[in-house]
Amino acid sequence: MTQKAPQKPIKTRRLSPWRVMLAVTIVASTIALGYFGWRETRLDPMVRSNKPWFAPYVDVTATPQFAFEQLGTANRKDAVLSFVVASQKDPCTPSWGAAYSLDEASDALDLDRRIARLKQQGGSVAISFGGLTNDELASVCENDTKLANAYKSVVDRYDVSTVDLDLENDNLQDPYINTRRANAIAKLQTERRAAHRPFAVWLTLPVTSDGLDKHGTDAVAQLLKASVDIAGVNVMTMDYSGTELAGKNITDVSISSLKRTQHQLGILYDQAGTYLNDVSLWRKIGVTPMIGQSDIKNEVFRISDAKRLNAFARDNGVGRVSMWSANRDIECGTNYVDPSIVSNSCSGVRQNKFAFMDVLSDGFEGNIAGTADNVTVAQAKPSEKSLNDDPATSPYQIWSDSGVYLAGTKVVWHHNVYQAKWWTKGDTPDNPVLQSWQTPWDLIGPVLPGEKPVKQAALPAGTYPEWSGDATYEAEQRVLFKGIAYQAKWWNRGESPAAASSSADASPWTPLSQAEINKILKDLK
Repeated sequence: MTQKAPQKPIKTRRLSPWRVMLAVTIVASTIALGYFGWRETRLDPMVRSNKPWFAPYVDVTATPQFAFEQLGTANRKDAVLSFVVASQKDPCTPSWGAAYSLDEASDALDLDRRIARLKQQGGSVAISFGGLTNDELASVCENDTKLANAYKSVVDRYDVSTVDLDLENDNLQDPYINTRRANAIAKLQTERRAAHRPFAVWLTLPVTSDGLDKHGTDAVAQLLKASVDIAGVNVMTMDYSGTELAGKNITDVSISSLKRTQHQLGILYDQAGTYLNDVSLWRKIGVTPMIGQSDIKNEVFRISDAKRLNAFARDNGVGRVSMWSANRDIECGTNYVDPSIVSNSCSGVRQNKFAFMDVLSDGFEGNIAGTADNVTVAQAKPSEKSLNDDPATSPYQIWSDSGVYLAGTKVVWHHNVYQAKWWTKGDTPDNPVLQSWQTPWDLIGPVLPGEKPVKQAALPAGTYPEWSGDATYEAEQRVLFKGIAYQAKWWNRGESPAAASSSADASPWTPLSQAEINKILKDLK
């Protein structure tokens, strides 16, 4: 996210909103949840009582000033205040947007009093460090002790139990900076918890339709390596590329981002020696859309998108929903010439005042402070026996390491359905890779209760000639062999299509994909 200084507006490029979610206390009490099969729910009672929360980002230094202290409805009492960054005078001194010192913000913006007023009304705040425009403290403060003290001074001054690390561009991409930041946050968290004071750390990161990029996964891994108990990973579902958005709705792309990030988070925790089940992992996922017109000209997040995203978040047990930003949750006035140009103070779409907050907060009844004392606890991994797939209850064929699978083929593996993105053999569907390009499989979702094998459509006899060992075949000719359609890759004679399954590269035959068969059947009608 970007923020705007009071006198000198900052050009908004990617308004960042993200904060770190909840640390899920995951302990005993196994609840058999048929929908997820062996992925039983083991959530500590404390986690169940601390409900997922909604809190919009508030750009503290933007003009006009947003009165976050006046947020008063049941689901709108919390705010994520942004952004604390390094001062231009001293790299180890925190400031608000590089425009105000903490004391200056108290005097000029009455910030301390406004935070106290919100707390008086039962609300709570998180403080967000970083953002897109300025230097996050760890990026420029190279003294470890001073860095830890800088974070601590902000946390102590505002008496907050939750911080949000909004990391983008240079603040995210340097591994040495990530290490320095992780060590400082780990020190602060350890000290506060030793003093019996809750301290939750949310990590807000940019995302693609395929989830976090390598910089994002490295940042998560570094915090885990430093023993930071991460409350959650909040992804900025915004500023997608033209390719990602081409012909797609932004909500569909955002949902893809969330699913992929949840999968990556499970791998990262597993690599760090902590197994968490799907339910627990979803509680560690946060989502922050940029409401209305985004920094990308053709990317617009409307009220209808907010409704769909809210429904997905509730259905999957997402732990946190935010938005960029509360400052923008109002329709632009008639004097705003071009609403397709992003504004820091209005959304650029037709809406009622606070309509996005009303929709996105629906069903999120928790609060920031209520989840800050959650602690992540490793769960027992499911046994190998419990992972076995039953052909009688699997909708598709069970994956085999000797099988050959064409693009579009669906298989079942460890109670989940996967679809091949390209030709594959011997690639385990649930191989724990962090980036989607590293695997030929897409995870579609779990096998549902009561499912039975799905009979795949086949071509009727006579669609193509039966294969004959005496015939000569040219490239691209098609035949039927034992009811299965094959296409020749090159000239051949006397070479049976049966070999295609055991030696796909050497065989001159390749079976038609299910998508190709379905198209042929459609054309035959």
